[in-house]
Amino acid sequence: MRILCVDDEPLMLQMLEAAVREAKPEAEIIGFEYPDELLEDAGQNGCDIAFLDIHMSEMTGVQLAKELKTVNPKKNIIFVTGFSEYAGDAMKLHASGYIMKPVTAEAVKNELDDLRFPIVPQDDALLRVQCFGNFDVFTPDGKPLHFERSRSKEIFAYLVHRHGSSCTTREIAAALFEDEPYDKKQQSYLQTLIAAMIKSLKKVGAESAIVKSYNALSVNVKALDCDYYRFRELDAGAVNAYQNEYMSQYYRADFLYYD
Repeated sequence: MRILCVDDEPLMLQMLEAAVREAKPEAEIIGFEYPDELLEDAGQNGCDIAFLDIHMSEMTGVQLAKELKTVNPKKNIIFVTGFSEYAGDAMKLHASGYIMKPVTAEAVKNELDDLRFPIVPQDDALLRVQCFGNFDVFTPDGKPLHFERSRSKEIFAYLVHRHGSSCTTREIAAALFEDEPYDKKQQSYLQTLIAAMIKSLKKVGAESAIVKSYNALSVNVKALDCDYYRFRELDAGAVNAYQNEYMSQYYRADFLYYD
């Protein structure tokens, strides 16, 4: 868990960091005296929770929260202030919590135990999907999923990349075979690959990870614990794990893959 704190008064920042550290000693906790520094760090490295002093000269905590929410609307914001009249503004922003100064570890713990957007691992996922580096798929116990055909794995990678969007078989063929004609031979081959993909998923009880409709497929994003999906939500662990390599074995290793 990555927690960011900001207060433009150094002593108050030290007290805030100490209280958060006492309440959540296992977390990565970073403090800032300047809101723009926190905003830059959150944009580059992500964060799970932000403790924001409301009354700051450079930028108010409410203004900072609005900036953070534009990046990730589900970011947990906890306001810290000695001015109770700001409570209305905090609630309008759907903040996770509101703490009055002086901050105590008990108050911090109470807020962390009752977050608006709880931070929990996706324990019910049918598959764990790795997009950063080489694309790979694992069962919940960490065993690699074996695809009988490499092209079937590539189809699954394409569907994962599309993040739940419905993809027609023609779109899938265009992604895999590029400029080759979409004739009966190719259509038959594609259906063979799709059947092999579903067979591989079925062997590990994960066939429901694929949603089938007429002449189209998509992934059930709720069935996957995927680093790429976590990155999109600015999950700190996923952001830190990304090293400029994305599905490296498939054409271009970046987020423009197949776009």
